[in-house]
Amino acid sequence: MITVLSPAKSLNFDDQTLVDKHSQIAFPNKTEQLVNKLKKLSAKKLGELMKLSPALSDLNYERYQEFSKEFNNDNAKQAILAFTGAVYQGIKADGFDKKDFDFAQEHVRILSGLYGVLKPLDLIQPYRLEMGTKLPVSAKQKNLYAFWKETTTQYLNDELKGDVLINLASNEYFKSIDIKSLNSDVLTLNFKDNKNGVYKTIMTYAKTARGYMTNYIVKNKINAVEDLRGFDYEGYVFNNDLSSDLDWTFTRG
Repeated sequence: MITVLSPAKSLNFDDQTLVDKHSQIAFPNKTEQLVNKLKKLSAKKLGELMKLSPALSDLNYERYQEFSKEFNNDNAKQAILAFTGAVYQGIKADGFDKKDFDFAQEHVRILSGLYGVLKPLDLIQPYRLEMGTKLPVSAKQKNLYAFWKETTTQYLNDELKGDVLINLASNEYFKSIDIKSLNSDVLTLNFKDNKNGVYKTIMTYAKTARGYMTNYIVKNKINAVEDLRGFDYEGYVFNNDLSSDLDWTFTRG
């Protein structure tokens, strides 16, 4: 069983070291191809491409100009510790012990516009490149979905070996996987809150809940799909009435 997540825009590259172990990205040549293309863009063009403010345009221009082929402890950080968005606030990896990090490394994957697929302990350098960015990579690959889809799908097929893929990623990132070519079932997990008597997906809460579920999987070393029904963090419980075989919903309130 492998769980897939989206990355986060917000990053923390402070020097704190919670785990010494690290790994290297799976597709350095493809990442380098993208970086070389982005390096040629001015800060203004980069901002227009990604719809960034002038300050963020300048920041990401500098990031790509300084991007190195070598990933080490001086210029990079483990992905699960570098991302700090709502999902990762829910994951709370700063509370992981060695066994937790080892389990996550085997069973959690992070989809990325720049890196394709990341293991939690893969070293990454600071970047901004959402999967939905309309970056034409070549004549045949007019966007990042075309650039990554075959690679990402084959990678996951090799790792899953027919086991179940747990989808905790956003639609934007999950579309980088070719479901028709995936040799495994996909179980999508949804999180809804009671608002005026109706269960609705409130994205801010749902993102954090994806992190809570990831924490639950890692901390409890869950390998069986049925054990996910026991998830009960922050008031969420499995809602059988709103769930189907491969689309489960957890509700609260």
